[in-house]
Amino acid sequence: MGKSTVNFVGREDELTLIHQKLQTEQGVIVCAVEGLGGIGKTALALEYAKRYQQEYAAQYWLSLRLSGLAEEIVKLAGPYLSLPEILKKESLEKQVYWYWQNWLPQQGKLLLILDDVPNIDRIPDRMLPKDSRIKILVTTRERCLSTEFQSIALDVLPLDKCVELLTKIVGTAKVEQEKALVEQICHEILGRLTLAVELVGEYLAKNRHLKFSHLRDKLNLAHTALTKERNHRDYGHLGVAAAIKISWDDLSFAVQKVAMLLSLFAPVAIAWTLLEDTAKSTEITESELEEARGQLDNSHLMQPVDEDYSFYRIHPLVREFFQQQLQEIPEKNSLYRCAFVETLLTIAENIPQTPTREIIAAVTPAIPHLQLVSQTMLDDIPNPEDNLIQVFLGLALFYKGQGEYDLAAVTLTKCCEEIQSRLGENHPIVADILNNLAVLYEFQGRYAEGELLCKHSLSLIKQRLGEKNLDFAIRLDNLAGLYCCQGKYAEAESLYKHSRSLIKQLLGEKNLYFANILNNLAELYLSQGRYIEAEPLCKRCLSLIEQLLGENNLDFATSLNNLAESYKYQGRYAEAELLYKCSLSMRKQLLGENHPDVANSLNNLAELYKYQGRYAEAEPLYVRAIAIYQERLGENHPDTPKVRQNFMILLSRLSDEELQQRFPDEIVNLLKSIR
Repeated sequence: MGKSTVNFVGREDELTLIHQKLQTEQGVIVCAVEGLGGIGKTALALEYAKRYQQEYAAQYWLSLRLSGLAEEIVKLAGPYLSLPEILKKESLEKQVYWYWQNWLPQQGKLLLILDDVPNIDRIPDRMLPKDSRIKILVTTRERCLSTEFQSIALDVLPLDKCVELLTKIVGTAKVEQEKALVEQICHEILGRLTLAVELVGEYLAKNRHLKFSHLRDKLNLAHTALTKERNHRDYGHLGVAAAIKISWDDLSFAVQKVAMLLSLFAPVAIAWTLLEDTAKSTEITESELEEARGQLDNSHLMQPVDEDYSFYRIHPLVREFFQQQLQEIPEKNSLYRCAFVETLLTIAENIPQTPTREIIAAVTPAIPHLQLVSQTMLDDIPNPEDNLIQVFLGLALFYKGQGEYDLAAVTLTKCCEEIQSRLGENHPIVADILNNLAVLYEFQGRYAEGELLCKHSLSLIKQRLGEKNLDFAIRLDNLAGLYCCQGKYAEAESLYKHSRSLIKQLLGEKNLYFANILNNLAELYLSQGRYIEAEPLCKRCLSLIEQLLGENNLDFATSLNNLAESYKYQGRYAEAELLYKCSLSMRKQLLGENHPDVANSLNNLAELYKYQGRYAEAEPLYVRAIAIYQERLGENHPDTPKVRQNFMILLSRLSDEELQQRFPDEIVNLLKSIR
């Protein structure tokens, strides 16, 4: 959940009140009196989570500044709860309802903290959990966010607690020397706001020679300057802005440049490596970055999130201040925004159609910032005709790669709307988006919808370019795949051959497009039992992929698997076993132990062993494959009952007594139901 604040003081009554209310109510909203920022809402929530950790079986923290509750829940729960396949075609609302019903762990009280909620639209009642064991703590600047939950209006710190907080940071002796002045500063200038008090405390800790009288003068000067420069209502109280400004004025210009660049990032944990990559496209040097890292941390203007100091957070009000400074230097604002967008565009462009687990892990820290670009910085994207689609496509591929199909579909739909709005209803890129949506619908099992989109995309390409082009050939291939999934084998074969002929005319035979067509045609023949015809296609595909990409890739693993299938059904078991094992090993390495493609390889190898009568070797493979399908794809995915049926056929040789001795009741009952 992240680090709690080490300087927490003065909210004992509120902590107790929150806990009391959460015992009788499902949710509590911590809001700020008069919408004050910097009052300590997030710190209070963190402290509550830490203080009462033992009372909850699990705690979850979601920031809702950028997106709504539904999107965040799907992203959070997706990797751990296998959404039933049938629900992957449904709305986010239905998916979230299912997630809440099956939330883990399923015993004990759970704490869900929704931080920095800007408005009620982010947490609609229908998206909230109905299970009373899930306790919800909301933080917001809005006074009247919702009547659904109990509200606790968080007031400014009591004066004695402000003094206590400062004492924690700068020491007793320094505070006691000028206590009356300390109280005056806290009350009159800083407005008794937690963030303001913390910032000036850290400023004094860093500038130990300064007395509080000097601090007061600096704050008054900052106060006067800010009154002239900007509307203080942005900060809820000018004391926060003044506290930020004196720390800001203490920074070198090199550090200020880094702070301004940081302000462009989304209000979430920022990976320092991502900042480093962005800085390369600006005039900021590596030494300036390192200087800024120390100064901003020491000034409390950013805080480390993890023990490795690889991620940092910036308070929303500090971020707003940094943004104001950047906007006052137009040439830097333009340069930095361009660097930020181009860094994220590069990441988006390098997310492949089938991202491996390493790629997913590598790009995850960039995703909230890529979302920010897609929401608020589309005007900053260079060459929108080429690049606008990349922002959304990168996000969609990231979601699709983890089975979050609905989020991917929402992203591509938004992309289509933006392209049509900005570039025209019939812009060529629209055909690309429709094609990508069609491929996504195939993953979801929405074959008829995907077919319509693919045909529409084909029509647009035909109108603009005719039929003799690569785009048309690729869409023919995709439409053939949708036909194959629906059992329309004759139509699929005709389109595959047409696509193959076009690609051969346009590019020749030594390219990945041609290899892909060979693979797809081979899979079609395998599904029809045409094993002799599939074999040469598989071999040719393998040879091409090896020439073009080498052997350590998912395309090669898929072709190995298909060739093994051909050998198995021809009775060439030894050859098939070798290829199955090689494909399985490669998929485990590239995708991880729990990917559905790994389950597919396990099932195929188990089927081979079953044909050979090697039952003891087949059994554990089936068990593992079923577990993966149930965990990652759910009970209703077509592959789950198929693999279970294969396993049950294997076990049908055993007597009831043997089954009872070796397997749990669930497997025994399933076997009896199909006998």
